[in-house]
Amino acid sequence: MSTTPRRRRFTRAELESFRDAVVPDLLPGGGQALRLLFVGINPGLWTAATQTHFAHPGNRFYPALLQAGIVEGRIDPAAGMTDEERDHLRERGIGITNLVRRATARADELTGRELREGGERLRATVRDARPAVVAVAGITAYRSAFGVRGAVVGEQPDPFEGSRLWVVPNPSGLNAHETVDSLAQAYAEPARAAGVIG
Repeated sequence: MSTTPRRRRFTRAELESFRDAVVPDLLPGGGQALRLLFVGINPGLWTAATQTHFAHPGNRFYPALLQAGIVEGRIDPAAGMTDEERDHLRERGIGITNLVRRATARADELTGRELREGGERLRATVRDARPAVVAVAGITAYRSAFGVRGAVVGEQPDPFEGSRLWVVPNPSGLNAHETVDSLAQAYAEPARAAGVIG
């Protein structure tokens, strides 16, 4: 059981104090297979404050995972994920990382160079962790990181360091074109390919 106090509110100054902080990757260990690796663009300040990926209260990542059947219970990341919730993801073969490690208030604060360097770091992570499927959340960041200007959302034609690769929509609340329903459908595709859901 996690002993970290669960917190739901931060002042602007508290959040700003987490600028440039790093959030560790969430990866299975102890011989557990990594089936599906979700890749965010970079940690937001709320994510850095809670040390929980996709943690902003307006982010639809975990509601979409639940609706798609990728996770089996509601996760409230805005309060900080519990150890049991992290273990649940790992046991299902799910990992989470980011293209760029440093936290910012918005992804558009990142430079093209940071995204390209993050792409190289992701390649190394995938070579080491060997997930069956990689799902990058954000088409614009994917195009910038890998120089694939014509890429579209969905499965990509070429393997990525030996893994199947999807680009899926960004679950941020700023991405107004997407809903929990549409995100759940998009995330279910790579999850099925990875064997996480039937």
